[in-house]
Amino acid sequence: MRRLLFVLFSVIWFCSCGSRDNGELIGVQGRENWFEPDPYGMAFIPMGSYNMGPNDQDVPFAVNTQTKTVSVDAFWMDETEITNNEYRQFVHWVRDSMARRILVRDGLEEYKLKVKDNGDEEAKADADDPEKAFLDWEKKIKWNDQKVVEALNKEEYEFYRKKEDRIFRKKEVNTERLVYRYQWFDLRQAAKKINRFDWNYDFKNEKYTYKYKGFVFTPDGKKNNVTKRKDFIFDGAIPVYPDTLVWMADYTYSYNEPWARQYFWHPAFDEYPVVGVTWVQANAFCIWRTQLLNNHLIKQKQNPVQDYRLPTEAEWEYAARGSLALSMYPWGGPYTRNNLGCFIANFKPLRGNYCDDGGIRTLPVGSYEPNEYGLFDMAGNVSEWTSNAYDESSYSFTHDLNPDYTYNAVPDDPPALKRKVIRGGSWKDVSYYLQCGSRAYEYQDTAKSYIGFRCVRSFLGGAAGDWKGGKH
Repeated sequence: MRRLLFVLFSVIWFCSCGSRDNGELIGVQGRENWFEPDPYGMAFIPMGSYNMGPNDQDVPFAVNTQTKTVSVDAFWMDETEITNNEYRQFVHWVRDSMARRILVRDGLEEYKLKVKDNGDEEAKADADDPEKAFLDWEKKIKWNDQKVVEALNKEEYEFYRKKEDRIFRKKEVNTERLVYRYQWFDLRQAAKKINRFDWNYDFKNEKYTYKYKGFVFTPDGKKNNVTKRKDFIFDGAIPVYPDTLVWMADYTYSYNEPWARQYFWHPAFDEYPVVGVTWVQANAFCIWRTQLLNNHLIKQKQNPVQDYRLPTEAEWEYAARGSLALSMYPWGGPYTRNNLGCFIANFKPLRGNYCDDGGIRTLPVGSYEPNEYGLFDMAGNVSEWTSNAYDESSYSFTHDLNPDYTYNAVPDDPPALKRKVIRGGSWKDVSYYLQCGSRAYEYQDTAKSYIGFRCVRSFLGGAAGDWKGGKH
């Protein structure tokens, strides 16, 4: 018994000493024991090096067949392209946000977040402003409630299409008003040496001063002097509803009206890749997805995770190769058929026999076998946006560690500066564009029926090998 008491006393004494300042460098105590769980629907891509570039001759004579050895950090990547149903969650969130703002503006206070007495002072100051007040997302919208119906039906709010815009008097949400407003911090401009602040301490007056001396370019192309940190914070707004008319606009003398009418909204297409989304919309989706998860984690008193984003061109190609460094296609072989003679991707085979691979246009995501990293449709189905600007010679000047070339084009820039890299090939492309190293581009402000996207998320802490249940 005495021995037991002695051991218990020793443990208590040791623990109490550990919380005190003992004069040694022990780091900040009480930090969260961080563990990054597997993100839902994403595959882990370990860090590694590979030869970036084509494995075949320059079939279209594009003069961009350079190759170089590059290395990339570990990251998470969506197993499939973003589907119609997943993107619809984004659209519905924007719709519900718009509806809640209208209801608060119309005097329905229950849809406004109640600020506690010990809450944020800024939140208290904005509580009486219907345009700035925080919305209560825990409060479900009572769509059939009489007050809600009356508020949303007021033409001044334009939540529903006006009567003259309706077909057969069908009341529909005004998709043109579904605009997502967001913010981002321009780290790339802030990191420039000229934009670092000068710090000075006046010992005589016991005061310190700091000032910025650089400049920053705004999204609309204006050059402003940097005075405060806020100059690197920008606001954005983008309509989020995909362009469903791309199924008709992309083709001449071709009947695609059923796909234009039904592809995005009908349940039959829920698991098909979303298309008709511009590069700017895809980036906005990534910002929304980041906020969606981090807001949930903060409520659970957990640390936020890394931002979701579009993959760099180097990350995309590395993931597509699936650890098979010299593979021409994501499945490893140099051919587009398997041993049974069946095509193993959704593209334009032979001389235009679209049906020979099992699909005449897009197919549900995951219709074919994944590559070695567990990623589906890295070749075919739809091409995918990457974060990089397109330049034929970018392999020559980008770094060999996480190569990245970006350019934030402004509306007045010439089209050549608005080119963004797309990878993977699509259901309408010949097999050359399905190769891991093939490059193509599209303009950042255009939407197409053959371009979708998937998200990535940087792995926190780095990893040397394969991810196995929280260990590497």
